[in-house]
Amino acid sequence: MPIAKKTARRLAAAAFAASLSAAPALAETDASGVLKNYADVALAGYSDSAATARALDAAVMALIASPSAGTLDAARAAWKAARIPYQQTEAFRFGNPIVDDWEGRVNAWPLDEGLIDYVDASYGSESDSNALYTANVIANPQIAINGQTVDATALTPEFLSGTLQEAGNVEANVATGYHAIEFLLWGQDLNGTSPGAGARPWSDFAAGDACTNGNCDRRAQYLASASKLLVADLEEMVANWAEGGAARTVLVNGDAKAGLTAMLTGMGSLSYGELAGERMKLGLLLHDPEEEHDCFSDNTHISHLYDAVGIRNVYLGVYTASDDAKVEGPSLSALVAERDVALDEELRGKLDATVEAMQAIEARARNGEAYDQMIGEGNEAGNAAVQAAIDALIDQTRSIERVIAALDLQGVELEGSDSLDNPDAVFQ
Repeated sequence: MPIAKKTARRLAAAAFAASLSAAPALAETDASGVLKNYADVALAGYSDSAATARALDAAVMALIASPSAGTLDAARAAWKAARIPYQQTEAFRFGNPIVDDWEGRVNAWPLDEGLIDYVDASYGSESDSNALYTANVIANPQIAINGQTVDATALTPEFLSGTLQEAGNVEANVATGYHAIEFLLWGQDLNGTSPGAGARPWSDFAAGDACTNGNCDRRAQYLASASKLLVADLEEMVANWAEGGAARTVLVNGDAKAGLTAMLTGMGSLSYGELAGERMKLGLLLHDPEEEHDCFSDNTHISHLYDAVGIRNVYLGVYTASDDAKVEGPSLSALVAERDVALDEELRGKLDATVEAMQAIEARARNGEAYDQMIGEGNEAGNAAVQAAIDALIDQTRSIERVIAALDLQGVELEGSDSLDNPDAVFQ
């Protein structure tokens, strides 16, 4: 399991902003339009995420009703489709506390999968940091949490979210969200940096003598509950961004500079500390196949690509949904261009360059080299492709800092990472 690696990194633009003190004040009407469109883009992204989660839920219920290789493959395909819109919403996280406080319920990672189900012997039997490392709640209708016996007979949505999620105050006890569902659909990826994803058999959901690895009825119950929870959680966030919703209201009724700060904090924190650092550079430093975001499914190349697309969406004020419906309106890009055309062109170019670097990773994966293989030790070409994307993310962060300064936004703090700021700490 990963070591601590996130750091606070203040990327305040005060010094540079001072040199721009003669710049005109923000046009309140322009900023207001940008913030309203930002909320519209968020609403579209979360609505699309909820719709694809409902399609995933239907596929999960079909798998449970009639387990087969075909229904398992269909559920896996639906999970992958659901990741595309959701990853594009991650740029709304860091600047919006309503989103950041909620995010752990749907996309927390990494997880100690032994909490949920059976694991291979190579996983080990205990962890100094997690008493529930191999609790295997699917096999055990009673488990101990903080020394107290807990009834786990009914693996309901309420039990998963209210009792099991972060049980014992351990963040790695991820019981809900995309990655818990991913583990149940694929199982562990035991291939290291060799080809192949998880290979859970469809018979893990079968009835009677056809059931493999035991407890198929409880495994199905857990999967159904996790899937229903994902839909409910996403629908909650849709409501937060709808007219009158809490997230939208804070932005459109609040101070314009605070709203723009939220936008740029989300873009910069996801670019730098979260994606370039925690999700990419750490795995490259350690050459560790466990350090990939969608590790069970070998879908990490897609998650990283659409994170980059989502950052660009926020700047350009656009979102294209799964059904090709498009939301577009006043953009942060246009607001920056009013101040400094060259700076706007610089950041737009760097956002495009990052997406292109991620597309190069995606192309390698499409041609048979999974992300965990790319970060493997000795894979010089794969390592270089990942490093190129990291470099592009860092480069675009520098331009995001310049935009923060150009808009005279004070004291902005972006997410940092030991992997980028203090690599020696990674190996301690």
